Amino acid sequence: MASRVQQLLPLSGKHAFITGGSGGIGCACAKKLLIDGANVTLMARNNDSLNAAKKELMEDIPTGTHVHTIAADSCNETELKDALDASHKRFGCLDIAIATVGGGAIRPLLMHDEKSFNQELQLNIVSAFLLIPYATPLMVKTASPEQLGSIVCISSDAAKLVFPWLPAYTTAKSGLEGLVKACAEELSSLNIRVNAVRPGLTRTKATQALFDNTEIKKKFAQEKPLGRLGEPDDVAAGVRYLAGPESSWVTGQSFAIEGGNELRKGPDMAEMVKQIYGDEAFEKVRAGIAPFD
Repeated sequence: MASRVQQLLPLSGKHAFITGGSGGIGCACAKKLLIDGANVTLMARNNDSLNAAKKELMEDIPTGTHVHTIAADSCNETELKDALDASHKRFGCLDIAIATVGGGAIRPLLMHDEKSFNQELQLNIVSAFLLIPYATPLMVKTASPEQLGSIVCISSDAAKLVFPWLPAYTTAKSGLEGLVKACAEELSSLNIRVNAVRPGLTRTKATQALFDNTEIKKKFAQEKPLGRLGEPDDVAAGVRYLAGPESSWVTGQSFAIEGGNELRKGPDMAEMVKQIYGDEAFEKVRAGIAPFD
């Protein structure tokens, strides 16, 4: 039987499913949910990274909460559905679903082809899309006006700001926010809320190279009124709010968590394009020539 302290935790007895759960933001979200009493399923492609994330999370969580891991690909419809079904069977409910999978490359428009552009749409939009319709029937089993289901997606300030040399990523994140609004409207009658958070540049394994580059880090920080770049806990705090009962009257929203960057502009990453592709290729792009034709 749960202790009285555990029963008072705001998410006690709830179950959260997180795609990209072994990543920096996914793991930080899991920790916030676990601390408040939820059971958590982490899904990612790599078993080793999942085991490392679970070990880290288990060090400081309330008695009676559990971390479950499933190795699966969030862009694979069958694998994702099977993972959701298995985690629902294990915990007997699904109350919170968080889509953290995403990412993009610094790649000018004229360097993209159909395949590379579609890859970023798949990673950022389709991974979230697949989670929502397969999580919904499981949430409906326990959702009610008093106990709303919550779906939260990780967007980006690139959905609102113009970031030169990131055309596929900005398109994908803008599309993701359109999906969030459409799903929020459709699922409201089922007592399910759908929202997003919109992080700025946040320190993860995938972005560490940008943090290590003093000039790039400075370019990003000077566009943020609060003067610093993001950490996973910054983003996870917003996800925790949208996941829990505190936000029961919030749906169809995307909250900027980015140090105030949207008051200014996205930094120009021309120097990074040059570093990645070379000066000659960049000059061809600036002249309207596809450099790899």
